[in-house]
Amino acid sequence: MPKKYKVIVKVNNNPDGTAYCVKYRVSDLLKFTQFLDEKWGEWKWFNVYSNLEINKGRQLANYTKFKRPKTKFV
Repeated sequence: MPKKYKVIVKVNNNPDGTAYCVKYRVSDLLKFTQFLDEKWGEWKWFNVYSNLEINKGRQLANYTKFKRPKTKFV
């Protein structure tokens, strides 16, 4: 099953003050948030983009460490 979303996560700041971001492809936002808490405990926010051909690259949602997704899908 292809991943539904591309996600860009700000996990920290670089020494020069710029954002350190990582990219993932995910299907379940709730499991992904749990993964972030375990792997990147200091993550700040993430943006969710469509990975499906019809809307590829369109931003669908954004979340923070305190404003988390409530469902698996956008």
